[in-house]
Amino acid sequence: MKHQYNKFSKFLIYTLIILFISSCSDNNDGIDNDLPLTASEILNVSYGNDAQQKYDIYLPEGRTDELTKVFILVHGGSWVAGDKTDMNYMVDLLKTQFAEYAIVNINYRLASVGNSPFPMQIDDIETIVSDLKSKSEEYQITDQYGFIGVSAGAHLSLLYSYKYDDTNDVDMVCSIVGPTNFTDDAYINDPAFANFAPGMQLITGVNYINNPGFYEDLSPYHIVTFPAPPTILFYGDEDPLIPTSQGVDMHAKLDMLGVTNEFTLYAGEGHGWLGANAIDTNLKLSAFITTHF
Repeated sequence: MKHQYNKFSKFLIYTLIILFISSCSDNNDGIDNDLPLTASEILNVSYGNDAQQKYDIYLPEGRTDELTKVFILVHGGSWVAGDKTDMNYMVDLLKTQFAEYAIVNINYRLASVGNSPFPMQIDDIETIVSDLKSKSEEYQITDQYGFIGVSAGAHLSLLYSYKYDDTNDVDMVCSIVGPTNFTDDAYINDPAFANFAPGMQLITGVNYINNPGFYEDLSPYHIVTFPAPPTILFYGDEDPLIPTSQGVDMHAKLDMLGVTNEFTLYAGEGHGWLGANAIDTNLKLSAFITTHF
């Protein structure tokens, strides 16, 4: 009797195992597709053959390809320097304040003498956006983007959002001390910015004085039209690299076109700031994102 009981127990165990395996097989190898996805990060994703063509992506918990919007962060460095690690502070802020969003922190190919940033760096941003779209199901993200750029990265963010976003996927763009108008009189007549024109000539290979049309085509101020995505601008009135007119005139142009925008000019600040004004920037940017993205 005991022998028969043991045989029955083994039979019951084997049956349960088979049923369990069968159940797992019918349910995508044991993965419950109804469970929310966990947060994850993928660093140094290659989007091209160049070593500089990489991005980091931070994916939130519970993401879906119908709801999860994407921040794209673009570092500065005068188009010739910088790295995505420069924007890690922004990654941390966004992860804390907007936990339901994905974040993409990008590198792009850096320019040098004889190696123009234009259109190379815009091409890189276009390739990144295409890569994100092709992986929207894999990443479980939408095709809705918010750009946040600093300095040269802010210029690239505005330029892409205003001119190259053919499918209107950019819902908002933020410029922190970004150049907006390469043909600004201050770059020609103000001795404080006398190095700008020679520098642009070196990295673009295009004479600054004789080719205004070339530089207008690279200027968010000149190429923006209505409709353009909601835009938030932050500048310092003692910036040694960006004339105050860059932010003031961009704000006025957006107002004239009827483009939703906000503009802050910090008294006594240069090409970036800390302390109370940094907190103010964060608060205003967060409120802008909440309203428009």
